[in-house]
Amino acid sequence: MANRIVLNTVSYHGKGAIEEIPGIAEREGFTKVFVCSDPDLIKFGVTAKVTDLLDKAGISYSIYSEIKPNPTIQNVKDGVAAFKAAGADSIIAIGGGSSMDTAKAIGIIIANPEFGDVLSLEGVAPTKNHAVKTIAVPTTAGTAAEVTINYVITDPDRERKFVCVDEHDIPAYAVVDPDMMSSMPKGLTAATGMDALTHAIEGYTTKAAWELTDMFHLEAIRLISENLRDAVENKPSGREGMAMAQYIAGMGFSNVGLGVDHSMAHTLSAHYDTPHGVACAMLLPIVMDYNRDSVGDRLREVARAMGVPNVDALSAEDAKQAAIDAVQKLSDDVGIPKKLEKMKEEDLSQLADDALADACCPGNPREPKKDEIIAMFRKLM
Repeated sequence: MANRIVLNTVSYHGKGAIEEIPGIAEREGFTKVFVCSDPDLIKFGVTAKVTDLLDKAGISYSIYSEIKPNPTIQNVKDGVAAFKAAGADSIIAIGGGSSMDTAKAIGIIIANPEFGDVLSLEGVAPTKNHAVKTIAVPTTAGTAAEVTINYVITDPDRERKFVCVDEHDIPAYAVVDPDMMSSMPKGLTAATGMDALTHAIEGYTTKAAWELTDMFHLEAIRLISENLRDAVENKPSGREGMAMAQYIAGMGFSNVGLGVDHSMAHTLSAHYDTPHGVACAMLLPIVMDYNRDSVGDRLREVARAMGVPNVDALSAEDAKQAAIDAVQKLSDDVGIPKKLEKMKEEDLSQLADDALADACCPGNPREPKKDEIIAMFRKLM
């Protein structure tokens, strides 16, 4: 079977990249832009860095900000209605995964109205038309939603997240400007950075991994290991390194999928509203240890990418442990907690069932059983 890779059409990178946005809009002939951005980014003037450019260029827009940290079905439906009411013909998504995931779902439904219930987009939906043309501007260095074919929506009635995978949802343009990430507080910088590391390590060890995606994932691991600590301290070099790292990781995992870490993290976010990056980070060493005998010598390469010295002199088992220890050390250094106090023993069975049903689970290199997932969850208690 052929390996497939899907990437966004055009991307701009580096300090000041957002200045390209008015030119993109003018070349595309956008007449009314629908700006999706979350309330905090509007409150603290981050969204205005882009809308000020639109104002200066005389480009008409409306703002939709009814976006939750874990966007819901209703957020999407409200956004579709707002897009139609605005008479918009394009989208600029400004924010982290929540803003971009909401924008992706809106853009898909506008172009494919038969999926207006939102729920029918779960999994690999048979959409026919590409989403409304979108410019994605990340303000976090983690989700890489600007370059992926995935988005995640929360179904609050069933306390679950569902993953949508659709090559038609990928933004036409990605504008990755580290200045847009400079206002992230330390905790969010750490959580989103560890989410990016989870993308890279799970993508590198997933069943579908292949040479081209391996290249992306190993470089992303190296860049994250070298830059996340500095990004948490808001050093410009760290911000720049993480902006690139998370994008590179997205180029990889979007095309080969993830594993049980993300399945379990989605479940924690749905049940306890745990920030996605925090959930991924807490679980990553646990899942790496669970998968250690199912990934060949790949954890040695993870250790190498993370800067472990003399990695070739280590035995196979020591190299695996070195990779796990390096991840745990990075997680500790940036302040990720090890325990989730909200978890209860009586919740574990349902949490495991939901993780097993998640779209990311089949990509895991080792096929997990319910009792094994429960045992991994229990390590967070």
